[in-house]
Amino acid sequence: MVTRSGSAEWQGGLKDGKGTVSTQSGALKDLSYGFNTRFGDTPGTNPEELIGAAHAACFSMALSKMLGEAGIGDIDIKTTSKITLEQDGEGFTVTKAYLVTQISGDGDKARIEDLAQQAKAGCPISKLLNAEVTMDATVA
Repeated sequence: MVTRSGSAEWQGGLKDGKGTVSTQSGALKDLSYGFNTRFGDTPGTNPEELIGAAHAACFSMALSKMLGEAGIGDIDIKTTSKITLEQDGEGFTVTKAYLVTQISGDGDKARIEDLAQQAKAGCPISKLLNAEVTMDATVA
């Protein structure tokens, strides 16, 4: 079992407040976030882009494992996960995660595409999201 943590601090109200987010490893430390970084263009981060980064990383690692087990070498994977947040009544819901990935390896393209679909469905962050997870995969 692996347990990792992230933390957040928040001061003030929703629209005028501000916060910081950090990770256990220190890779993120006191990174600024707030209403305007989430719903506007103010520099800083937001929960959705952090989920997107985690999803892209998880998928890429899962696919790398699967490709290696299939005997495919010279692996290069570049992935983005676009997280959609939509208003749901009075609140908001993450409704979609859209993976865009470019994959190269020294194997059969159809096999690589099949393994990418399996990784999309099987990576732990895809399973965590209670949202529609879709993908466009380009195999070079």
